[in-house]
Amino acid sequence: MTTSRSPARRRATRAAAVAAATLALVGTLLAPAAAIGAAPSPTPTPTPTPPITSGTTAFTLSPISDGIVRPGEPLTVSLTLQNETDAPTPPITATIALGRTELPDRAALTAWLSGDTGRVTAEPVATAAIESVAPGGQAVTPARIDPSSPALAGLEPGVYPLVATYESATGPVTSTSAMIVPPSDDDAVGIGVVVPITAQPLTEGLLTAEQLTELTSPGGSLTSQLDGVDGTSAILAIDPAIPASIRVLGGTAPESAVAWLTRLETLANSRFALQFGDADVAVQIEAGLERPLAPPSLLAYMDPAEFIPETAATPTPTPEPGVDPAAPVFPERAELLDIGPATRGAVFWPAAGTADAPVVEALGAVTSGDQRSLTLVASTETAAGATGGTVPAHARAGEAELLVYDAAVSAALHRASGLEETSLRGAALTEATAYLAFATAETGGAPLLVTLGRDPARSRVALGTTIESVTSAPNVSASTLGALANTGAVDLEVAGGTSEQTRVDAATALIAEETEVSRFATILDEPRMLTGPQRAEILQLLGVGWIPTPEPWTDAVVGHRAATQVTLDSVSLLPTSTIDLYGSNAGLRFWVRNDLEYPVNLVLYVTPDDLRLDVQRANPVVAQAESNTRVEVPVQARVGNGEVTLDLQLRSRASVAIGDPASVDVTVRAEWETFGITALGVVIGGLLLLGIVRTVLKLRARRRGRAASRDAGAASGTTGDDGKETLT
Repeated sequence: MTTSRSPARRRATRAAAVAAATLALVGTLLAPAAAIGAAPSPTPTPTPTPPITSGTTAFTLSPISDGIVRPGEPLTVSLTLQNETDAPTPPITATIALGRTELPDRAALTAWLSGDTGRVTAEPVATAAIESVAPGGQAVTPARIDPSSPALAGLEPGVYPLVATYESATGPVTSTSAMIVPPSDDDAVGIGVVVPITAQPLTEGLLTAEQLTELTSPGGSLTSQLDGVDGTSAILAIDPAIPASIRVLGGTAPESAVAWLTRLETLANSRFALQFGDADVAVQIEAGLERPLAPPSLLAYMDPAEFIPETAATPTPTPEPGVDPAAPVFPERAELLDIGPATRGAVFWPAAGTADAPVVEALGAVTSGDQRSLTLVASTETAAGATGGTVPAHARAGEAELLVYDAAVSAALHRASGLEETSLRGAALTEATAYLAFATAETGGAPLLVTLGRDPARSRVALGTTIESVTSAPNVSASTLGALANTGAVDLEVAGGTSEQTRVDAATALIAEETEVSRFATILDEPRMLTGPQRAEILQLLGVGWIPTPEPWTDAVVGHRAATQVTLDSVSLLPTSTIDLYGSNAGLRFWVRNDLEYPVNLVLYVTPDDLRLDVQRANPVVAQAESNTRVEVPVQARVGNGEVTLDLQLRSRASVAIGDPASVDVTVRAEWETFGITALGVVIGGLLLLGIVRTVLKLRARRRGRAASRDAGAASGTTGDDGKETLT
């Protein structure tokens, strides 16, 4: 017997439980700001990156054409003044100055771009008048130095310091940049450009149909990302959860999402799969795993009605024995997660700054078929590049194969790809080109690797322009992932890098709770219906995209852990009051609560603490979905009365304890059955004897009456009907 609960009530109960278990954390999402120009001050400021802080101004020098000036070409720049104060800025005149002595190395370039102008000599080459800028506005002013200018005459190939300055009420305000004179006869160096294709951070395991519709619509984030890489030689790093989210929907997938997936599959770019949900691999290793978690089963996300073969509508005359033609045929996991052609397996991309030597060693031991894994690390995470040196793309640390991306170039490209304003994007692209000029000269002919970093919100224009800028830079040629991996590897040492302890602790707790869910899921005919979503949600919560927003991430982790506890508490015994047992044979009734949307297979184990009560120890039960199910336990009382305690424990058929143990007191009155039968026998026997006595007495009375009648008739002389004389 079952008693059903409505789905609305079950959802309300679960929501209330999650709300009660979730900590109230209030956080504000703040975008990290890069170096920006403050309000006018007498100290030099590096090139700013918007948005700028309220109450400040920012002054940006952006060379046109990424700062590249070949012999006979002019130097053209734009000057941008942003005003986030409450008052308009006064009109100003900015001076552009150029140094004719090239910067000697990357360290000098870094110092110059950070605003350290004291050791560099630059001569004024042009001026530009900038009008007053209203509060909340900006002004962009061009300036040009003709190729005939003595400042540009006779410059050798190299990177030259470029600076713009204006006088404010508090002193000079500067913005530094660079001009690059490229060599004309050097051999091209191969360069790989890694561009991630990711969605926003998620708390659920997969994107919903509504989210996919928004992301793949014209102007949506995923559409913009494909628009930006289409026609380029970028190496795509794709989150496999995105195509899986589309494929699990079957025929109900949004048309725009299906078209997006088809387009992704037809791109010629080399590619590799990120972890499911772009989960951070480093934090998983530091949480104690030997290798990153594998992508989950996605069976729970698929509607069987969407995967019934089309042939089921036209049954064959002789169907195959044992095969139901109308049964759904679900895609294999590998098919759901496939990211398209030209895919290289076992490539890991830890979050920047997290790949230390133990992490790299662990990831290096992972293989995909006959391929050894490749781990992407920043050049600054190696001993050779810790101080800003150039590191070739393909390297080896012990037995681990690495792909090392240039940290300085990649950081500048990342900033550029997120800027909508062309006048501001040019500053970051010039910085990237300047660092790249040093890198190509120092690599010894070995290829380089750069990335654009993770940012699903950037526009197609900014993304495409940034990719085009780096792949068309002087003395470089685009390389595929396979080409980089097949070049000779340099030996190096991984130095530095670590994950935040908060993330490691959270990953440890999430992984431990997943183990509990896996044990709990043995109550299902198909455990993957629980374990698949659990793994998917954990990987999404470990996504690299959460790192810039720690407070919302903390809320998401707390909410997930609360929901996990609700799941683990969803099946249990209902409380039972003391039971009075009269008689030697009876059945005790207990109730199992199942709040899951699936039937569960359980065994109720009952153990008495006294021999006066025999109990059926193992009692199988199938508890129906979202219901309370009754379990009858046969018992037999021996001679004697007393109190017996029954220990109750639900277990799965794999003997995993489900829910907390319980106990119930049973008051045994075994003699009452014997006494009752005896008393009933006495009562029945007495009633029978009384009936017999009454019957005998009635018969005797009847005979005496007839005898008296005959005697009276004889005395009167009459005869009866038999012809004898009767006296009257």
